[in-house]
Amino acid sequence: MANRTSVGFGLRPIGKVGQNRDAGGLSEYNVAASPTAIFFNDPVKALNTGTIGVAAAGNILIGSLNGAFYTDPTTKKPTFLNNVPNIAATDIVAFISDDPYERFEIRSNNTGASAQTDVFNNADIEYTAGSTANFVSKVTLNDSTLGTGTAQLQILGVTKDANDNDLTSANVVFVVRINEHQLTTTTGV
Repeated sequence: MANRTSVGFGLRPIGKVGQNRDAGGLSEYNVAASPTAIFFNDPVKALNTGTIGVAAAGNILIGSLNGAFYTDPTTKKPTFLNNVPNIAATDIVAFISDDPYERFEIRSNNTGASAQTDVFNNADIEYTAGSTANFVSKVTLNDSTLGTGTAQLQILGVTKDANDNDLTSANVVFVVRINEHQLTTTTGV
């Protein structure tokens, strides 16, 4: 059976490595007003401004966006969204799934078959701007970077979802952890 779609959905948190108790808490990080929107489940990185921003291939990751809160500069009303829009607000706070032991699901961009031997290899992300219809990420795992060298994500397995776990079809959904994580690196930004 073919996998459901080829459209990415970013890093969707599913639980922690080891399955220890997890209250599903999110950490709060400041976001500077930016011309770049951050979509729901987009991977994010720490910036040297003391804020976070959307991550690209090769960046050290801190987690994935789960939502944001800010005061709308036009209406002056408090606003909660599943994304960070391109807005000039000065008080944007993002809610990030940032546990270094968090497991995520992410769709592979592989247009052919994957293999069980991909598990425990590493790969980078491929950034594609999210959908403005529902503001969900379109980030995928870049299968062309798959290997044993250092990369952003480590593949831990394949999703349990029967609609997306066919390794013989394109665009399988892998279970990953962030391999290059800001909270476990010894260097700052």
